[in-house]
Amino acid sequence: MPPTAIAEIVLTEQDWTEAAQRHRARAERFLAAHTGPKPHPVWDFLFTYYSLRPRQLLRWHPGYGVVLGGAAARDYVERTGYTGHPAGATVSAAWLHARLGTVRFILDLLRRTAARPPAHNCFGLHEWAMVYRPDAAIRHGGVPLRLGQDGTDAVVESMPLRCSHYDAFRFFTADARPKNAVELSRETQAANEQPGCLHAAMDTYKWTFKLLPLTDSDLLLDCLELAADARELDMRASPYDLAEYGFAPIRIEDPAGRAEYVRAQAEITRRAAPLRDALIRRCELLVSAAEPA
Repeated sequence: MPPTAIAEIVLTEQDWTEAAQRHRARAERFLAAHTGPKPHPVWDFLFTYYSLRPRQLLRWHPGYGVVLGGAAARDYVERTGYTGHPAGATVSAAWLHARLGTVRFILDLLRRTAARPPAHNCFGLHEWAMVYRPDAAIRHGGVPLRLGQDGTDAVVESMPLRCSHYDAFRFFTADARPKNAVELSRETQAANEQPGCLHAAMDTYKWTFKLLPLTDSDLLLDCLELAADARELDMRASPYDLAEYGFAPIRIEDPAGRAEYVRAQAEITRRAAPLRDALIRRCELLVSAAEPA
């Protein structure tokens, strides 16, 4: 069944300013829990690798097809992607057309990811592969390795590497890359992404903010909250000793730790599925709006 066209919705100034205030309060609560004055090896990833800055996160966006009514909407006319409207301001059709290639890329990637069965047998070893027999300074160099370098290397050598996510694989050390089951590349990304991957779950946040302001801020924060939980699991299963930061390790070098990781990974997979589906649906509607039958 083809997607239903995006219908224009006009929000009164009171309605949308209240929505913007609710968004800001929710974003501020998240930032208070996940940012601080000193570098943090777990949470900083959400604002460095995922490059949406805290000040940008505080801005509310209604998504394509929503008109913001009233005099206050004039502020939006000056923002990237917006244009004036007789009732106030809205995301422009020109912006949608300019971003249509990105929408199509994300839609294809997410559809193909969602169509595959989830794999839960990587045990988070990608973080270990990033510090295996390092030939340069390791990531998070200020945080000790829980098992030391020799112990970390031994864990990598004791289990197969089954990473399916290129943006993790590309940080593997030179000695770790040949150990992976598949040689991943940017060109084959869509052929290998699968919904059991923690980073594929986290990337629902990346793809949502890359489409701003075509996407809405409620979906953005839903995806960010999931990304934070996935990141915590990622780093608890990593080779780093994060006790100083209050994180108990998941000891994936042991059978019990691997079982614990798989259970937590499966829960992240379950939570990511409806968010991925919502973003797929949004992309379908955007393509339909840009290319009406």
